[in-house]
Amino acid sequence: MAKVGYLMRSVHYEGAESDIEWMENYGCCEIVEEKPEHEKLRPLWNKVLGNLHKGDELVVPKLSNVLQGTRQLAFFLEFCRMKAIRIISIHDKIDSGNELFPETKTSDILQTIALLPVEVNANRKSAHNKHQLKNKIKVLTSAAHNKGERAKLVVNMYKSGHTIDDIWKTSGFKSRSSIFRILNTAGVDLNRGHTKGPIGPRKNKEESKEDKNGEEG
Repeated sequence: MAKVGYLMRSVHYEGAESDIEWMENYGCCEIVEEKPEHEKLRPLWNKVLGNLHKGDELVVPKLSNVLQGTRQLAFFLEFCRMKAIRIISIHDKIDSGNELFPETKTSDILQTIALLPVEVNANRKSAHNKHQLKNKIKVLTSAAHNKGERAKLVVNMYKSGHTIDDIWKTSGFKSRSSIFRILNTAGVDLNRGHTKGPIGPRKNKEESKEDKNGEEG
């Protein structure tokens, strides 16, 4: 009769190491860890169930960690009953062998079963939110890094004496106006060529013409 441990390494699961230690201390000859990317199909979970023999013991951290709903729970309980598999759920404090958690009452077990769908949905929501947040942070960090590096390149090249055309071609910006915008934002003194000092708003042709006539008058 073998003692087998199983846990689903979901992204929100922070007590994995202590649960593995509990399983090892209990004497599990094998501890199977399902990877987060396999959370939906759980091929290792199906493999564990297929390899269990009559009289074996299955140790899990919590029923909501290994099951995805009450339908799976019904199948799981019937499967373990038919094969005489002893079920031990560490945090639910359930032992179908009636040895490890004498303080657990029938009402506690019923409450665990009743709350299973709620806990499963909470786990899924938490995993989804963390996944979205991780991807969002990764994208923003990459974009901010690239933008900051290009701005630094523009400023350094200008201060090193490179022409606006050289900076424009090297930086990869679509227009020269982006170069001037970065230099102005960085407070760089534009002291070369025809452009000196910060660039003001462009005037249209009529305004330029009026200014010129006014100067001539």
